[in-house]
Amino acid sequence: MKTVKVLDKEFSLYIPQEKIENAIQTVADQLNKDMADKNPLFLVVLNGAFMFASELFKRLTIPCEISFVKLSSYAGTETTNVVRELIGLDHSLVGRNVVVVEDIVDTGHTMKYTLEKLRNLRATDVRIATLFFKPNSFQYDYPINYKAMDIDNEFIVGYGLDYDQQGRNLPDIYKVI
Repeated sequence: MKTVKVLDKEFSLYIPQEKIENAIQTVADQLNKDMADKNPLFLVVLNGAFMFASELFKRLTIPCEISFVKLSSYAGTETTNVVRELIGLDHSLVGRNVVVVEDIVDTGHTMKYTLEKLRNLRATDVRIATLFFKPNSFQYDYPINYKAMDIDNEFIVGYGLDYDQQGRNLPDIYKVI
């Protein structure tokens, strides 16, 4: 079994890069179909979604724009349940179709905050595209429109996801042992 150490924790291989990228292609295919002729703004939530966004954008064939926001709700391996906005939105969303690109939706607190903010900014349509979704942790009933993969309630690192800002550069996904 392939393992890595990130700071003080051991992680084992959970999802190989090839499987992740195949799932991203499926999401891109659906977005290309659903968002054709809508010129969406893809709003990428930093830091974790940068690798997902990079791979996704290589596969999009539709006219679109990209922007970035930075939100935080984690400390170490635990959610704080408080969303902090570290870098804000600098685009008008009035009348826009927006797709929020997130690395992982687990409890749903961060995304709930984001959806409310985007609706208040009068976006016409707001959809969510996430690399990973934890259905057993999700606490809300809003739709997750595009999910690359459903995963169990594991703490994971790699492919942009971190443990105390470390491990984002790993090309595969690892779960804590």
